[in-house]
Formats: sequence, C-alpha cells, structure tokens
Amino acid sequence: MANYGSLSGIYAGLTNAYSVIASQYDDGVTLDNILDARGNTSNATILNSSFASYLQNNFSSIDKNSDGTISSDEMTTLTNNLSTQGLTREQFAQLALSGTSGLSTSTINNILTHFDEMDTNGDGRITDAEISAFTVNSAKQEKMDEFRHQFATDMSTFYGDDSSSSSSGSYSMLSYRYKQSSDS
Repeated sequence: MANYGSLSGIYAGLTNAYSVIASQYDDGVTLDNILDARGNTSNATILNSSFASYLQNNFSSIDKNSDGTISSDEMTTLTNNLSTQGLTREQFAQLALSGTSGLSTSTINNILTHFDEMDTNGDGRITDAEISAFTVNSAKQEKMDEFRHQFATDMSTFYGDDSSSSSSGSYSMLSYRYKQSSDS
C-alpha cells in the first residue's frame, strides 16, 4: 500500500487561503471579504476555492471571539486543532479534493475507502498518526502475505521439482549432496 504522507498539505492550504485573503483586505478576514475574494476573478490563480469555501462555511466556528473577523491566532488554533484532533471524513474529502493538498487522487480514494479502518480510536476523525499506523500495518501485512506466498511456491527450489531433471542442469539446494560422481 502506498505511503500516504501527511495531512500537512491540507493545513498549509488553509493557511495559504487565509493569508491571501488577509493580504487583500485592511479590515482582515471577514465573511464578506471571503465571499468577495472568492468572487474576484483576479484571485483565480492564487486563492484555492475549496480552502476558501471551508473558511466561509465554517466561519462562525473559526471566529472564536465572535468579532466578525478570523484573526491569525484563530487561524493558528484551527490548524493546530485539525492537526491534533484530525479530520472528519467530510472535512478530509472537501479539503483533500482541493487539488493542492499534496495528495494524489488514488491516495485520497484509498484514505476515503479505508477511513473507518484508519480511525482506530473510533472518534470519526483521522490524524497523521492514524494514517501512518495504517500505512505501516498495511505494508507489514503485504510483506507477510508475500512471504507466505513465496514460502509456499519456493519450496520446490529447496527440495527440487518434479519437472527438473539432472540432465537439464536444474538442481535443488540439496542436490549437490546427492549428486552422482558421474554427474560431475
């Protein structure tokens, strides 16, 4: 199974969207400013609409002091909380499918497919640690399965194969012990 990396691209994307909006408006990141920035065509290449949409849709929960502006401290709190508490399936899907999360489409699909398996504590969220643990356990299981298959199919190498014959020059690992002196 592929190494999924981390969710840091998602946290960076949110921070970047915040920074782009904050740099364009003197009164900070307000709900109106987010809406305006999303509608501004000159932002098309610098503002990721999925991340800006997340800020817009979750504005009231991000604006902890309810002053109508998301401060840099509130943004830091958001990314720290997401990092430590993890992302719900919906948050992950919305933010990972933004195109700038740093995760490939196949990786995103694998995480969404195995989300419940990755969520080992059952809180409905996945963290970097849970994704990493799942990746390691999957790789371990894959190697164990590979070894079991190899062990079963490579027994003929050790003991010889019915299809092998001394005239073909094919011997098992123990053949040298039973080799006739005339075979030399």
